[in-house]
Amino acid sequence: MAYKLMAVDIDGTLLDSKGNLTEETEKAIRLGVEKGLIFTISTGRPVQGVQAFIDKLDLDLPVITYNGAMVIMGKSKEVLYQCTMDPKDAREVIDLGEKYGTSIMVWADNKLFANRLNERAYEYSKISGVMPVLMEDVEETISQGVLKILWYDEVETIKKYQKDIGKYISRNINYHTSQPYFLEFVDKNASKAKAMEKIGEYFGIDRSEMIAVGDGFNDLSMIEYAGLGVAMGNASNEIKERADYVTLTNDENGLAHVIYKFVLDTV
Repeated sequence: MAYKLMAVDIDGTLLDSKGNLTEETEKAIRLGVEKGLIFTISTGRPVQGVQAFIDKLDLDLPVITYNGAMVIMGKSKEVLYQCTMDPKDAREVIDLGEKYGTSIMVWADNKLFANRLNERAYEYSKISGVMPVLMEDVEETISQGVLKILWYDEVETIKKYQKDIGKYISRNINYHTSQPYFLEFVDKNASKAKAMEKIGEYFGIDRSEMIAVGDGFNDLSMIEYAGLGVAMGNASNEIKERADYVTLTNDENGLAHVIYKFVLDTV
């Protein structure tokens, strides 16, 4: 099979455990692109949070952001797909988060709003690359079109929320962890798999010609959608069991191994 598109998660996949893009992985990506591969970053981050990688690779690659709620071309900023939450659903998630007393981050109109400008809000802003704005008027924030809502809390607390909230929120909402301390909410029509489908439609690529590589639960949809779903060696057993192939860890250049083996046929 000649694979034409590869979608990869960032943390735990593209980057090593120190948050670095290694020379070996960058070299493999460039070799794949030279062969015609469409390389796609797939993340829960906003486009601002991946701009450094876009600049480093210097490619106008399609970027899956907000866990699939937006697909945008990295350089031209052309939006290929966007899916905002229903205002009623967004309000439901925000109200429930306030009831629980958790830290809430809301992405609307590519801006970051927080219910409290506390340590967690600023810590999250370091990851996203966007400074938070206090969400003073919830309805006004929601009216801008909510792409994603994130709860930031202790790991055990997030586990409890994830277990309990299904009975309180709309079935039109997808929710999952991206990191053990982040619980993220998007519209049911927003997922990394749906984003890959939209990119496939745009470029004329069938899902059988796609590879998806990830390590987190928010990567499962694309791992199961792609013709070749790959779990990193550092992924949990549940993710590995649902993948077609398990590569090396992110500290062993696992992503580069996938490119050499399945795109360049040199392994």
